[in-house]
Amino acid sequence: MELGQTYGEGIYNPNMVEFRNVSKDILPWLEKIAIENNCRIEKKEWRSKYNSYVVYDYEPFCSDGFEISLTISSTSKSYLKFIQYLYGNKMKTIEYLKSCLAG
Repeated sequence: MELGQTYGEGIYNPNMVEFRNVSKDILPWLEKIAIENNCRIEKKEWRSKYNSYVVYDYEPFCSDGFEISLTISSTSKSYLKFIQYLYGNKMKTIEYLKSCLAG
């Protein structure tokens, strides 16, 4: 998860953030949070874990074996930082709850 991405021939956009390997269960929440915070979903991709050339811009029939990437843009970096903060906290909470169940 990086704030600002490089696209194409050295084009850098500091008002975009890409979330990689997003869980299928978290994706609707992340999209909703982005829209609620005045952000735009620029790109959503399903990339095969096994074949780097297999990329879909829609959910494949069988989404097992795919990683989901979501690129979000905004006119303000503060919105993107807030979304990163919320996403980070949600992931930490999920990991904590999983460790409680395992322990």
